[in-house]
Amino acid sequence: MSYEKLIEERVDVNAAVGRVWELISDPRRMSEWSPQVESVRLRDGHETVGVGTEFTSLNRLGELTWTTHGRIVRFEPEQEIAFRVTENWVVWSLRITPLPTGGTHITQHRHAPDGISPYSLELTDNYLGGQQEFTRVLRDGMRHTLQHIRITAEQDHGLSRLT
Repeated sequence: MSYEKLIEERVDVNAAVGRVWELISDPRRMSEWSPQVESVRLRDGHETVGVGTEFTSLNRLGELTWTTHGRIVRFEPEQEIAFRVTENWVVWSLRITPLPTGGTHITQHRHAPDGISPYSLELTDNYLGGQQEFTRVLRDGMRHTLQHIRITAEQDHGLSRLT
């Protein structure tokens, strides 16, 4: 079963790093951006977001819904938030860097440094259209997510447009 070890999408945002960080630093907001994420809840005993915070995510693709469990593995204010999904072993991250114009560059990764769990590979092949199709869906979802973060960040908080 073949899959891409690293999937990456990027966008430039006409808003300051602090504004973008405000939007992306809490996984509970992911349902506002991602077309697959229905809701995210911090797990019992976790009240703040940082390294080690655990959460549960309800996801949807068409009529199919599933739950995943994540744990934040990197949390560097105004730089990066990354979490590992227990069920499939992948690490999702949003990294932000300032642009010379005062805006922000966002890179979203889905990385499989330890591979993808056999369980997840089997589910993807049997229920999500196979690895190639699901990778296409993931890329589309990442672009959607980044565009919605960009739109929200730029509303009322964007920098003056360059002419």
